[in-house]
Amino acid sequence: MKIYQKKPDWLRVRIDNTPEFKEITDLVNVKGLNTVCKDAKCPNISDCWSRRTATFMILGNICTRNCNFCAVKTGIPPKYDLEEPKRVAEAVKKLDLRYVVITSVTRDELEDGGAAIFAETINEIKKVLPSCKVEVLIPDFKGDRKALDIVLEAKPDVLNHNIETVARLYKVIRPQAEYKRSLELLTYAGERGFTTKTGFMVGLGETTEEIHNVLKHIKEHQIDIVTIGQYLQPSRKHAEVEKYYTPEEFKEFKKYGENILGIEHIESGPLIRSSYHADEIVEKLDI
Repeated sequence: MKIYQKKPDWLRVRIDNTPEFKEITDLVNVKGLNTVCKDAKCPNISDCWSRRTATFMILGNICTRNCNFCAVKTGIPPKYDLEEPKRVAEAVKKLDLRYVVITSVTRDELEDGGAAIFAETINEIKKVLPSCKVEVLIPDFKGDRKALDIVLEAKPDVLNHNIETVARLYKVIRPQAEYKRSLELLTYAGERGFTTKTGFMVGLGETTEEIHNVLKHIKEHQIDIVTIGQYLQPSRKHAEVEKYYTPEEFKEFKKYGENILGIEHIESGPLIRSSYHADEIVEKLDI
């Protein structure tokens, strides 16, 4: 019988219903938008929304993949909403954002994987708020370079795609994805001159050596920014947490990646997520 580990104190987060939190909640509802903050049950939702930042999730809220770590619904998505890019841009302008992260569900049934909608969303945001920087957190587009080119032609400020876990665990945790394919996608974007970013979770049964290997591969593929966070089980149907790493262990991962390997920037901590305080990272690096 599996004995479930008690969540440590450093992972306990208080939800503050601030005026800013309510403002974004109301805006998202009025515009009929989705956020990965809510759909993926992000523990930082209160912090981020109270800072008047959100990660908008385009192309609906139903994913065609069935990853064993993710809380987003999976199934057959409806036809995508052609007006969605404009509504996202209107929300960004309403919030007067200087930085925004746009992500999506994976839409493998679409010929371009939704790349054109990503590009249109970037363009709409730049049109209504030219000063706003846009980071896109994209799916792998099944390795289709033409689809990736569509996104890159819209000139996002940061191209983000998550590795998610170590190579050995892909078949269990991320069965419809390929570790090498994700790395190659990021390399391609980097070679075209874009700032690249990736992230992965720990706590799924990986070893320290495997974590170090992921960081080595990230450095080899010249990825600029890395986020490392603790995996949290969204439901009993998802993969179990095998280990809760301490804040000190996360500091060691950062030290290894930056000081030993020479990765430009790593955010590493129990509650770190791919888009958490993304604006501050870019400011720090002067991107």
